[in-house]
Amino acid sequence: MAGLPLNLSIAVISLNEESNLRRCLQSAADLAREIVVVDSGSTDKTCDVAREFGARVQHQDYLGQRDQKNVAVTLCTMPWVLMLDCDEELSPELKTAIITFFESGDADRYVGAKMARKVWFMGRWIMHGDWYPDRKLRLFRRDKGRCGGNAAHDKVEIEGPVTTLHGDLHHYSFRDMGHYVSKINSFADAFLEKQKSEGAHWSLAATLFRPWWRFFRAYVLRRGFLDGFPGLWIAVATAFFAFVRYSRKYEDEATAKND
Repeated sequence: MAGLPLNLSIAVISLNEESNLRRCLQSAADLAREIVVVDSGSTDKTCDVAREFGARVQHQDYLGQRDQKNVAVTLCTMPWVLMLDCDEELSPELKTAIITFFESGDADRYVGAKMARKVWFMGRWIMHGDWYPDRKLRLFRRDKGRCGGNAAHDKVEIEGPVTTLHGDLHHYSFRDMGHYVSKINSFADAFLEKQKSEGAHWSLAATLFRPWWRFFRAYVLRRGFLDGFPGLWIAVATAFFAFVRYSRKYEDEATAKND
């Protein structure tokens, strides 16, 4: 494509992501002048795959999602950064939109761009509910953005005007139902730490109301029912996940009283 590569660094963090990383970089590598992969100790061929695409691979003991990604951004040298997770890939439409963003002069008007993220689950793309469009800010001026949020849910924080690109960021986040369920405890732990840092106390009302609200929002208001049984499963699972998260504060406070 004309105008490639762009004045862009691709930043990725990895750990044993051999198969995912190949798909990710195949979708995006030719866009960028530089690929930076920060690896936290892969024992498979992740680093070899990264080098196949010309990436600069840097080892860093794992610091948590947010801080690990900030290390990757710090290592980038191009004016713009495209931050990707190993289990993501650019759709052809999104790739074209990124090129247009630079060729149209939008890179001079904006300091960042959001993109919709679309999840592949149970053999189909999930197009409704809480999982879509799930817009993420992933393209940003290196001198204007950094990774914030918390250890479990990082997000790019930026200063200045932001636009939204056409096209989807494909996300292969969960292999199957079991993989999703296996994530519940780690996310609940992170939510508990956030509550504790904010001085929050357990609430029966929140523990009962939030799961019902999450189900209603995902399945009815955001039309998760249009995704068939996967949409129903996601809404129910999301509600249960909310119940687990808010229950953990009760357990934490009860344990503290007995110590």
